[in-house]
Amino acid sequence: MTIGQLALEDGFTLPLQVLQSARGFFIGTQTDEEGPFSRESAEYWPDNGEAIAALASGNWTQNQL
Repeated sequence: MTIGQLALEDGFTLPLQVLQSARGFFIGTQTDEEGPFSRESAEYWPDNGEAIAALASGNWTQNQL
């Protein structure tokens, strides 16, 4: 399991997963209670499959914000 670095900085150990926003698909973390927690990827992808492939291959940029 790979965990979100931004989430970890806030004290949460949350797995990375593909999530969706109005801008597109991104790699991030979420909690069960509150929904999306952190946007870990700097990129957005136009479809779910591209984001899944990026997560699986590690071909994405860690967001530093």
